[in-house]
Amino acid sequence: MARDYYEVLGVPRTADAAEIQQAFRTLARRHHPDVNKDPAAEERFKEINEAYGVLSDPDTRARYDRFGADFRQIPEDYDERVAAAQGFRGAGAYRGGPFQGGRGAGRGGARVWTEGDFDTAGFDFEDLFGGVFGGRAGRGSGPAPGADQEAELTLTVEEAYRGGRRKITLGGPGGERSYDVNIPAGVVDGQRIRLAGEGGRGRGQGAAGDLYLLVRIAPHPRYRLTGRDIHVDLPVTPWEAVLGATVPVTGPGGTAKVHVPPGTSTGRRLRLRGEGMPHPKGSAGDLYAEIQVMVPSSPSPRERELFGELAGASTFDPRKQA
Repeated sequence: MARDYYEVLGVPRTADAAEIQQAFRTLARRHHPDVNKDPAAEERFKEINEAYGVLSDPDTRARYDRFGADFRQIPEDYDERVAAAQGFRGAGAYRGGPFQGGRGAGRGGARVWTEGDFDTAGFDFEDLFGGVFGGRAGRGSGPAPGADQEAELTLTVEEAYRGGRRKITLGGPGGERSYDVNIPAGVVDGQRIRLAGEGGRGRGQGAAGDLYLLVRIAPHPRYRLTGRDIHVDLPVTPWEAVLGATVPVTGPGGTAKVHVPPGTSTGRRLRLRGEGMPHPKGSAGDLYAEIQVMVPSSPSPRERELFGELAGASTFDPRKQA
């Protein structure tokens, strides 16, 4: 049984043309097969198209309201009293009808609305997405805002830390477009940068939508990010780890000094407060230097001698401690 067209669009039977059009635009954007990859989206999209094709036309809507799902089987000059006597009821007492026609079917079958049919239905498919699929604005039944769009923007850790301006080029069915983007210092993965008025074009005098750039931070050979905190490995020598030392550690903001306490082992984390990713409206993240005790891979004869002396004099056994 076919669903009631008002139910399909989620509007009351008292809805005016603007409400019907707005409901259609919202649902069509959500379920268009080029946007929604759900296998059921295409059928849902066709259902939405058909409902709009009927309800957007005043004459067709009036016939649907009088005869319900069977309105296509009744000639336009058919007497309503005869139709009622033969069992055809209005949409208010809705019952399903035989929807079996294909695209372009006549009165005896349902019309399957496709992209090419939208002008006939009083709606321009290209205007619906405001240029998302390379369409054009300017047709339709009044001004309407353009659609918001989204694209990914990949940054290095250093770019995200410093911020600044960057020129990017985005491609699409309508061709390539370039943008001069202001990247806030301290932007993090998943944050969106809004370019007002750079989205889909509006129809008529409708305002253009916005373009949102979804920030993705590229993997880095040295830095690991957790929110605004930055983690970096800090190699130290065995004697620095045993005796303690002040050593340099480099982050995306430059080089700082960190004190390695005596007796530090691999894996210990030293925190440099406020040296992580900046925050324009709050506290900056922290920089965590994780100690990595390194030994010479090819010790000199003298180094081997000294390590041998240490091995003979020391009673330290990390396996017993563990």
